[in-house]
Amino acid sequence: MKDYEGFPPLHVVRAEDSFLYTSDSRRIIDAISSWWCKSLGHGNLRVSQAVKAQLRKFEHVIMANTCNDVLVELSERLCAIVPELSKVFYADNGSTAVEIAMKMSLQYHRQCGSPERTRFASLENGYHGETVLALAAGDCSLYSSPFKSLMPEVRKIVGLPYVSGPNDEGWEDMGDDGWENIRSSLDEHAGSLAAVLFEPVLQGAGGMRIYSPDFLGRLSSWASANGVHLIADEILTGFGRTGRMLACMHAGITPDFVCLSKGLTAGWGPMSAVLTSDIVYDCFYSDYNDGRAFMHSNTYCGHALSAAAALEALKIYEDERIVESVSERGDELVGRMRRIAENTSGALTNVRGLGFVAAADITNPDTGKPFPAEMRKGFECYKNAVALGALLRPIGDTIYFLPPLNTPENILDKIAEITQDAVNSVIGG
Repeated sequence: MKDYEGFPPLHVVRAEDSFLYTSDSRRIIDAISSWWCKSLGHGNLRVSQAVKAQLRKFEHVIMANTCNDVLVELSERLCAIVPELSKVFYADNGSTAVEIAMKMSLQYHRQCGSPERTRFASLENGYHGETVLALAAGDCSLYSSPFKSLMPEVRKIVGLPYVSGPNDEGWEDMGDDGWENIRSSLDEHAGSLAAVLFEPVLQGAGGMRIYSPDFLGRLSSWASANGVHLIADEILTGFGRTGRMLACMHAGITPDFVCLSKGLTAGWGPMSAVLTSDIVYDCFYSDYNDGRAFMHSNTYCGHALSAAAALEALKIYEDERIVESVSERGDELVGRMRRIAENTSGALTNVRGLGFVAAADITNPDTGKPFPAEMRKGFECYKNAVALGALLRPIGDTIYFLPPLNTPENILDKIAEITQDAVNSVIGG
């Protein structure tokens, strides 16, 4: 909060398409989709009309023992994305979706013959949210360290096959040696694991890191052979962000649980969903007195206004071929980041990108090494970019583009121009 004394918050009075409008008459490009959720930009007319139409009916009704048309159609459309996952459990944010999937996996194993499976594993540099189990599954100590005493141990899988993107030679094949090291560490705990959690292919808050989908293919085979669930955190990556409807599709795998949020409603309302299979569902299906039900509830589960937004967003993704467009335009987005790196005298390195995400790390051009963290070069770039007209909020010293999926080319060019000027002003180029 002390940062805001010298860098006052933007007083936003209106938002439309790719832009935020402030009380001091500035127009700021939202280059990060308002924390990765505004996949169709601000104020999308079709979504607005859908929400207004639902509001004329009702805004929210308890979901316990009630039903409504919008949730039925939304559920059908979500399950059609992954036909093997035919059940949906709704919640109101991404962290809770991850928590639900973890709890559901634990209870499944306890009730269906494997009560010894009480542990989890997840990936190095992962991030899964701010509730206690989600924090434990993550690998970002900035968020979790104050709460270490509350968190169960979650084993971290290290040695991931990081790549720069689909054109990297390691994209298709991570190599047997790398996998053998990971497999060996997994084998040590195979009998006690309930599930492995992961952000498929693209890790967000851990630094916009991209890894080979071949790893997920191998992990899926291992998990199937060892009776371990897979929980895919598609909260950032879902709904076209990586050039596929779900990032798991890069690897051709079907997890046991898929967690969705952010792009689910195109940022129009708090909502999340956990997709799972009939196999999991059947483990909880029993008479009330058997005590096998999954007892988890949120007040705003199935919130009707958010559901209406989500349903219309899914229709727009299909009608406007959003996913196909991202796949076709992704190389151009990361290409802009590469040109910035070339024009900033070595101040940006490790350029990488996938779909409508591009990232690079701020580096000292004199030494070729990162700046000391306490210098906060990324924060300085952030301030300069806002002054120049773009909300470009870094992760530490990692600069990234994550604009709405339908951002026009001229706006992407402007984001790149502002980014280059912001980096040069900080580094001295």
